[in-house]
Amino acid sequence: MSGIPPRLLGVLGLLLAFLLVAPAVLGKYGLSVLILVLYFAYVGQAWNIMMGFAGQLSLGHALYAGLGGYVAAGLFFHYGLGPWAGVFAAVVAASLAGAIVGYLGFRFSLAGVYFALLTIAFSEFTRLAFDHWSWAGGSGGLFLKVDGSTSLLNLRGGPVLFYYVILALAVGALILSRVLLESRLGRYWLAIREDAEAAQAVGVPVLRCKMIAVVISAALTSLAGVWNAFYYNNLFPETAFSMGRSIEITLAPIIGGLGTLFGPFIGAIVLTGLGEVFTDVGEYLGIPGIKQIFYGLALLAIVMYRPAGVWPWLAGRIGLK
Repeated sequence: MSGIPPRLLGVLGLLLAFLLVAPAVLGKYGLSVLILVLYFAYVGQAWNIMMGFAGQLSLGHALYAGLGGYVAAGLFFHYGLGPWAGVFAAVVAASLAGAIVGYLGFRFSLAGVYFALLTIAFSEFTRLAFDHWSWAGGSGGLFLKVDGSTSLLNLRGGPVLFYYVILALAVGALILSRVLLESRLGRYWLAIREDAEAAQAVGVPVLRCKMIAVVISAALTSLAGVWNAFYYNNLFPETAFSMGRSIEITLAPIIGGLGTLFGPFIGAIVLTGLGEVFTDVGEYLGIPGIKQIFYGLALLAIVMYRPAGVWPWLAGRIGLK
């Protein structure tokens, strides 16, 4: 990656080396936590492209993860179509949904919280539709068969297999984000994020660039939905399209550093790692909901003391800028 300080490249190389051998040195619990870190880093990076790079606030990203999961899992459940084939249908479905949401919002000049409300509305409409759709299992949920086999082709296997899949997705999303930021499209996004009217005035195709950001973000998020469906082997509309799921997607980049390359990863480490600690503490003390309390306090602390996120501050402190 050209333009990245050599010291940072060295740190990234060491981190990647650790991640590649992590299943061999971590126990089951440690591996499960690391899987969650990588998952939230990946979906956070996907959301970061839309909000952090292009400045378009979405609070309904569970729509794309849910669609991706249901399409791929449904095709596998009903027709035996493997997830690597079903993922194409999942990406198409999520991209189409993103294009519809984006076009309606941008065509009628919705921005900020009004656009965010539109994304929430579409996610809720979809949740209600899937709640009554028998093909998707309705409110009773869709369950994938677990036979104990290990097959990368069918995404069947234990945590180690899913760990390497989500690791590949997270690394791929980081590289893609870097390429996009360095491209003309990425520079257009940054101009739109700072001042859409000024960007329009100097000839930036604002509508087209916004639409591309939404579609790319939706497509990437749908891959996380596919991974999530086959990892947990079940889907319920109430959780797959929930507002809580959408909020979870946004937290890592907000905490880590919105609009930065490494912010979603740092945010995922902070939230998932400390979230697990607080969950254990809550169970020990008998205090329910302490994890959610921590999330709220973490967001409050970031807004007050590190509004740019943890990564810009951390990079400056350790000399990686």
